[in-house]
Amino acid sequence: MYLDECMAGVLAYKKTKADNPEITAIEMDSRCVEPGALFVAIRGFTVDGHNFVHDAVKRGAKAIVAEEYLNVNVPIVIVSDTKRVLAQISNRFYGRPTHGLNIIGVTGTNGKTTTTHLLDNVLKTDERKTGLIGTLYTKFADQVIEAKNTTPESLLLQRTFSDMKSAGVSDVTMEVSSHALSLGRVWGTDFNIAVFTNLSTDHLDYHETMSAYKQAKSLLFSQLGNTYDRERKVAVINYDDASANYMIEVCAAPVLTYGLQEGADVRAKHLYAGPTGTYFTLVIGNQTVDLNLKMIGRFSVYNALAAAAAAYASGVTLTTIKKSLESATPIPGRFEPVEEGQNFAVVVDYAHTPDSLDNILQTVRDLTDHNVYVVIGCGGDRDRSKRPEMARIAVEYADEAIFTSDNPRSEDPVKILRDMEAGATEGKYRTIVNRKEAIRYVIDKADSKDVVVIAGKGHEPYQEVEGNFYDFDDRVEAKKAIEARSDLAR
Repeated sequence: MYLDECMAGVLAYKKTKADNPEITAIEMDSRCVEPGALFVAIRGFTVDGHNFVHDAVKRGAKAIVAEEYLNVNVPIVIVSDTKRVLAQISNRFYGRPTHGLNIIGVTGTNGKTTTTHLLDNVLKTDERKTGLIGTLYTKFADQVIEAKNTTPESLLLQRTFSDMKSAGVSDVTMEVSSHALSLGRVWGTDFNIAVFTNLSTDHLDYHETMSAYKQAKSLLFSQLGNTYDRERKVAVINYDDASANYMIEVCAAPVLTYGLQEGADVRAKHLYAGPTGTYFTLVIGNQTVDLNLKMIGRFSVYNALAAAAAAYASGVTLTTIKKSLESATPIPGRFEPVEEGQNFAVVVDYAHTPDSLDNILQTVRDLTDHNVYVVIGCGGDRDRSKRPEMARIAVEYADEAIFTSDNPRSEDPVKILRDMEAGATEGKYRTIVNRKEAIRYVIDKADSKDVVVIAGKGHEPYQEVEGNFYDFDDRVEAKKAIEARSDLAR
């Protein structure tokens, strides 16, 4: 594709040279540039791509897209917003790859990862070739690609859709973060179905207010289905969430609601949550089917309902939905049990918001009459307002809460813990800064039939401290602590 063709969809720009070189790739990282590439200079939070234009040219860039004039010997296309233009030209360069794919986006504070995995499994059970994009990884055609962001930048996203399409993928399920929506990472993505799980306090370090956070989430729905003459678009909305009406109001597409309350289009009736699974009757219109999930907790029911509703909107039968959901197992780091033959339960979960921690601990508390212990920390350089609330919830449900370091990043871990302690006005807690020591302490203390919840990091195999990533996995550390107990028979 030639440069002028790449820019054909951009309404206004200035070009410093009349040259029209052939473009063989698009890059936004100068280190990835190879001869023939078009380099797009993006102004980020910490790095300005304009500072690396000369490096990109040295590496063989045939043209530059920038927001200002730069003295280089290749054509510069000057635009007002390179991030927006990056999405446009990426979509064009890769041949509008989402057209013809069933793209399902899932947004919300909690439940995105589990819902997308459940839905991906349902679509696989329906014998479709699927792709999955999210917090854990990108997966398709036997490929597993490590994730850097929950939702990739527009360039990588469009490239990934193109690769998926070439591999024969028909259905893509992806997590869509509020950051991605507000930063335009999904511009150019033609969603068929948009799913809203819930909204609770998180990311206020970035969005600043809950109103702004809610508005960012709503972009997935306000940009969906403004015409009815093409492929059908559907919004799947958690009817029980306080923000449901807002999401419905901003959306022009047909809406399919789900929940436990009367009035939801997709409902769970006759719900029973047991210690080994959850049972309910799934109702969609006049159709019903009984489900026996291996997952526990009310939050698991909501995730299953969201997946069922989106699958139904994609044309999957209730028989297939039942078969898939009943065979589903826990997602890595999502209420994942650690089993080493011990006589007490250990669960690792990604819960890192007040709402998700409340859901997990309430579920555990309802399932046992024995002691409940929770290890919990809060990430550095993130929303400080949730720290005391996380601590308050931990001491409310646990017989003892252990406050510890999470990913402190550039912050002092002790200061983060002081913020947490401010919320623990009632209840028993202990502060152990070193996370490994905190896990060892609680495992050593647990007795027969007790439950230990290690929350906050879930699947993460690292701990981020002052810009460095150190190997650290809660599941591995819990296993080591259990193995170190000499009183446990093996």
